[in-house]
Amino acid sequence: MANNNNDKMSREEAGRKGGNKTSREHNKDFYQDIGQKGGEKTAKEHDKEFYQEIGEKGGNKAANEHNKEFYEDIGEKGGKKTAREHDKEFYQEIGEKGGKQTSKNQDKEFYREIGEKGGKNSGN
Repeated sequence: MANNNNDKMSREEAGRKGGNKTSREHNKDFYQDIGQKGGEKTAKEHDKEFYQEIGEKGGNKAANEHNKEFYEDIGEKGGKKTAREHDKEFYQEIGEKGGKQTSKNQDKEFYREIGEKGGKNSGN
């Protein structure tokens, strides 16, 4: 569909045609290679704050576009896949790491509160 400017193609149409041609002429390895090169260049040119900022923007956008059920669904799918791919030792190891990290970051009051909550819920 040429625009009415001397039968010249619009930028949108030219981009679409170029993208379609590239996708016909190249395979998955090509896209992985250019993606890796782009990622490496981006990593060299930006700092931690850049990644934190774009991560926050992406997270906020996703949160605005999806509801609680969406996150429950993808969490369940991820949990099932993880369970298929890992054994008991994996869970013991990550549990131990998480426990050590939590004990470094929390005090006795934290453990008292969660123990109290657990005790209240165990009677249900």
